[in-house]
Amino acid sequence: MVRAPLTAEQIAAGRRLGALLRDSRGNRTTHEVAGAAGISPETLRKIETGRLLTPSFATVVALSRVLDVSVETLATAMNGEVTAHIG
Repeated sequence: MVRAPLTAEQIAAGRRLGALLRDSRGNRTTHEVAGAAGISPETLRKIETGRLLTPSFATVVALSRVLDVSVETLATAMNGEVTAHIG
């Protein structure tokens, strides 16, 4: 099955999510956060840098728990709305 190309808005949403996650991670390493979330450090790096624009819902939920950021805050960031850092 061929996947349809992402739209410009989907790409922007993925980049906003990555930036928020990177900011929320603070001084913690990708290895620390990824391990706690049950994902690989490379997956986290890809999300944070915008190379993985559509992570699974389960991955987003796991990261929200580890980073103490609500799923609603992450969704708001992806929608392009202004968010306050929660953590």
